[in-house]
Amino acid sequence: MNVELGDWKIEYADDLQKFANNRKIWRNLTDGFPHPYTKSDAVEFINTAMSADKSKSIFKTITVDGKFCGSIGAFKKDGLFSKSAEIGYWIAQEYWKKGIVTTSVSKICKIAFETFDIVRISATPFEHNTGSRRVLEKNGFILEGTMRKGAYKAGKVLNYCMYALLKEELT
Repeated sequence: MNVELGDWKIEYADDLQKFANNRKIWRNLTDGFPHPYTKSDAVEFINTAMSADKSKSIFKTITVDGKFCGSIGAFKKDGLFSKSAEIGYWIAQEYWKKGIVTTSVSKICKIAFETFDIVRISATPFEHNTGSRRVLEKNGFILEGTMRKGAYKAGKVLNYCMYALLKEELT
């Protein structure tokens, strides 16, 4: 199984719409990720990813053996947090529990530390998202705390976790 991070292409719109239109994925992402996920949402996202300021944003596709299956990115913060970036990711449900996201997170962290002048990468999965939390832990991220009732999603107040990886901890 060959896991690669690649550049976005408009040709991915159909697969993006098909895979992203999944409530199980949506329930673990920010409200910027729509549900239902339409073809126009896919085209808009791809255009945003392709035109993003590369000094502040890294948008990558996740492919397995050349087939698109998900999205991952790193986003540099500003101001007081300018030495930090945050990552976000998702993968199509049929690819869960295969080590693909663990590999992808490792790759995006290396890219982010090489691209940005940062010392820290963070991620904020919901407390109930044990799969994503395990991915981070396998990549050396440390749980720094749980933000109790810190998020509101799908009509529920939820806890989320603050994970971080420092540049010197990258393996």
